[in-house]
Amino acid sequence: MNIKENLLRIKESLPSHVNLVAVSKTKSNDDIMEAYQAGQRVFGENKVQEMVGKWEQLPKDIEWHMIGHLQRNKVKYMAPFVSLIHGVDSLKLLKEINKQANMTDRVIPCLLQVHIADEDTKFGMNVSELEELLSSDTFKKLNAIKVVGLMGMATFTEDSKQIANEFTHLNSIFESLKSTHPKTDNLELSIRSMGMSGDYNIAIQCGSTMVRIGSHIFGSRNYN
Repeated sequence: MNIKENLLRIKESLPSHVNLVAVSKTKSNDDIMEAYQAGQRVFGENKVQEMVGKWEQLPKDIEWHMIGHLQRNKVKYMAPFVSLIHGVDSLKLLKEINKQANMTDRVIPCLLQVHIADEDTKFGMNVSELEELLSSDTFKKLNAIKVVGLMGMATFTEDSKQIANEFTHLNSIFESLKSTHPKTDNLELSIRSMGMSGDYNIAIQCGSTMVRIGSHIFGSRNYN
């Protein structure tokens, strides 16, 4: 498995407006450094503890993205360094991120997670919950976070038409929110994070500006 070749092949295939998050969860520091030496600087982890360990040991110009479901009691561990939190699915979580960001004197960029899949196992908010959050006085007072976009995961299915419909739905929610919620100090919608190894090409066709790719770069995961 040649990580460098895989990475460069994927980067060449991506349009210039699409950013690549290399999903490094369960992967070794050596694997990450191979991608780093090939020019990759943005890596995604889904477990806070694992991400903190890697942040401590690896080059400090790496941008670490938290792409997994995030528990409020774990926010404090990554608040000093995390570059983007992908899966914010409640105002409670946003308030905790804001609190911890204030304590580390940072503003932490976040994506709101939208539930677009058929599966109940996927996290995320629906349109009315998104509207309620962005319109709330509580949200407007949060001064140490910045909501910079939306994230969503499609249903795990072979049906590419269904996947495209779900990604298109997310894109239309993004456009609608962007037109009804103008830019403020803590809100500037620009990122549509959708698409993983199996469906990122469909996601890009449906408006994605950020894809999360792991196995196509690093090979299949080791969960032992």
